[in-house]
Amino acid sequence: MRVLSWAYLAAIYGFIFLPVFVLVMFSFQDGRLPVPPFKGATLKWYAEIFADDRLMAALFNSLIVALGSSVVAVVLGFLAAFALARYVLPGSALIRGLITAPLTVSYLVIGLGLLMMFNQIGLPRSLWTVGIGHVVINLPLCFAIIYASMGAQQDAAERAARDLGASTAQVLTLVTAPMLAPSIFAAFFLSVTFSWDEFIIAFLLARFDVTLPVEIWNMLRSGLNPKTNAIGSVVFLISVALVLALEFTVFRRRK
Repeated sequence: MRVLSWAYLAAIYGFIFLPVFVLVMFSFQDGRLPVPPFKGATLKWYAEIFADDRLMAALFNSLIVALGSSVVAVVLGFLAAFALARYVLPGSALIRGLITAPLTVSYLVIGLGLLMMFNQIGLPRSLWTVGIGHVVINLPLCFAIIYASMGAQQDAAERAARDLGASTAQVLTLVTAPMLAPSIFAAFFLSVTFSWDEFIIAFLLARFDVTLPVEIWNMLRSGLNPKTNAIGSVVFLISVALVLALEFTVFRRRK
């Protein structure tokens, strides 16, 4: 039985990580085609991508959009979670449903809807519109994570702070936010991860300044090559770094 368990585990991990292994391995291919046989290792493709001004600009754009939209999504999600958890609002169940509704909607539908809305109000496509789109898709996630963490313990601490004369702003910043820090950090890092490699909304809502996934798609239009594999490996490694940051800053703190 143990042998079967290990075999099943190996098959699952192989299914998940084999494509990533192939991507990374052939990013070092000493040749023009990222296909077998492997002709030897070289770092020239990584040197080329880091010397490519368009790729580096797109990478910087992705970081700015991911970090900026995630901060906004976490702040709005935190405030919405606090309001709905601590105050009796008319139609609160409906409000919660509307906030989390984008989780069930395709990114393509959300992107097309935002594109039509921006065209109607005359807002040109840019990194700002991409950032707004990423706030729309990440806000429900941030709200759900933070709202689920609000329990009786935080409520009691907030009541005690109010009894001592603290204002609502002081309660939020000095009591609630510190107590919910693990959930807030988890929401932030997940939001950054989802925004970092999101393609559909970034493709629909960007124009001249594009994010890294869109620039990679532009590269793929001319065919596969080791340079494409190299930039894909960089995207993967940054995503792994974000997940590790989440592990060491949130989950390790809870243990």
